[in-house]
Amino acid sequence: MTVRAKKHLGQHFLTDENVAEKIANALTEETYDHVLEIGPGMGVLTKYLLQKKPKVTVMELDRDSVVYLKETFPVEHIKLDTSAEKLTIIEGDFLKQDLNALFQGNQTAIIGNFPYNISSQIVFKAIEYRHLVPEFSGMFQKEVAKRIAEKEGSKIYGIISVLTQAFFDVEYLFTVPPGVFNPPPKVDSGVIRLIRKQDYSLPVNEKLFFRVVKTSFNQRRKMLRSSLKSFNLSVTLKEDPIFAKRPEQLSVQEFIVLTDKIANDGNRDNESTS
Repeated sequence: MTVRAKKHLGQHFLTDENVAEKIANALTEETYDHVLEIGPGMGVLTKYLLQKKPKVTVMELDRDSVVYLKETFPVEHIKLDTSAEKLTIIEGDFLKQDLNALFQGNQTAIIGNFPYNISSQIVFKAIEYRHLVPEFSGMFQKEVAKRIAEKEGSKIYGIISVLTQAFFDVEYLFTVPPGVFNPPPKVDSGVIRLIRKQDYSLPVNEKLFFRVVKTSFNQRRKMLRSSLKSFNLSVTLKEDPIFAKRPEQLSVQEFIVLTDKIANDGNRDNESTS
């Protein structure tokens, strides 16, 4: 049995074994044993993950792929008190999952050749559940991978760059050409690795931090004193030199400082920033 790629699911099946092995090897040899692969397709990456970790869960939305995986891989749903390799196949939409219930409190690495149309949403979900996700590796459209890893001062540095790098150390690993997929996409792909920071809590209100970052980049060409007008900043605070900058000029640490300044602005409208 073979599975035909479905355009509406954004499927491009990886066919190069060497690339699949390189992606699997992006996982570091840490103490956690559980790996979740998103969108395994026909399992080209899955078999290399099973060689690295004793417990692998794959989540696939495409029914045909689920049938193929169950026919191809031995699936064990019973808990075993052994170190035998174990593969669990789940048919479902990752974006709709409660990861607290799915992971049952276990530290779980996330990996996959992600559908381009939902790859950013997958990253934001990993950020939301970062207390359970010590590591995240995967393949994206190259432009998106570069944006996630980009530092301040670049035109492609944006919301996803700041929010990801606030909690994870990001490394762009390698580029993948279109020819190793079936069907080939029209663009290059890029593989990145995210390692959760040792201290992944922020010294400021996280809800306010997220809002400051998103509001800043919604008008990225304007200086912050203009783009953050909705925060009703005091005249004194707006004279701070940081508000003369544009959002792409600020590092993650400077966004934390900016959030702290806004939180402690005595004249701001508390209702508008909560």
